[in-house]
Amino acid sequence: MKKKLNYLILGVAVFSMSSCATIFTGTKDTIRFNSVPEGAQVYKDGLELCKTPCTVPVKRSINDVDIEMKKDGYQTRFFTLDKEFNVVSVINLLSPIGWGVDALSGSLMKYDRKAYEIELEPKK
Repeated sequence: MKKKLNYLILGVAVFSMSSCATIFTGTKDTIRFNSVPEGAQVYKDGLELCKTPCTVPVKRSINDVDIEMKKDGYQTRFFTLDKEFNVVSVINLLSPIGWGVDALSGSLMKYDRKAYEIELEPKK
């Protein structure tokens, strides 16, 4: 009986310290970028991610994630990735440690849109 109680306590402790959104949904979303015209460079935090059309994994964040799209002869476009609350985080219930891990990993949020089609304007 004492052994079963110890396993139960251990199970409750492990469950209460889990970070459900991080474990179940990961820390990245795959996002597709396209531009009209094609061939624009896509930047995040000043680092080039890819050249359109492209699909890349983007790390989740509770902060805004700004994207810059550039192509010679066209105006640079700036936009912020749309995000929403990751409802899987609710499984943490009463676990402040789980909420904290999900917040630090960015998994409290997920990207709402998985594709962006950006029309670039020619420079005047």
